[in-house]
Amino acid sequence: MPRQKHESSEEMMAMLSSIDIRSSVAVYVQIENHVQFAISSGRLTAGDQLPSVRELSERLDVNPNTVAKAYRDLEVMGLLYTRRGMGVFVNEGVEEKCGEDCRKRIVQRIHEVVSEAKAAGIAPKDVAAIVDKCLKVTTTPYGETPPAVMALVKGKKKAAAK
Repeated sequence: MPRQKHESSEEMMAMLSSIDIRSSVAVYVQIENHVQFAISSGRLTAGDQLPSVRELSERLDVNPNTVAKAYRDLEVMGLLYTRRGMGVFVNEGVEEKCGEDCRKRIVQRIHEVVSEAKAAGIAPKDVAAIVDKCLKVTTTPYGETPPAVMALVKGKKKAAAK
């Protein structure tokens, strides 16, 4: 039996708070990713109801077709299902698959970034310092990089060149 839909707009907005229309990542991809992250982390579980397309598009101030595309893609992936007239729900048994998919995608992205850093001549200890700082600051995906992390941009290459 499906669980109650998220009644608190703050609860759902907290989950989708880092949707950023200025990001280079398409809004529908951000929505898809946030739903996947929420399933992977256990914040959404089997039977949980998501906001309607209209409700979410109004909350995020985006076109309803954007939300509909994200939900459709998530259904095709097997993560969500729609019950006509009732809403959109998280599918049973998707937590492990979703967790593995998220982890795989993140490991691939980290590998790409570390490879780029090595190709650019950034010392391994500096890459580790950047990662450490990123882990310590409070942030959300797709938002601006915090100033504390950006502060690590200057000076390191000059010191390594001397």
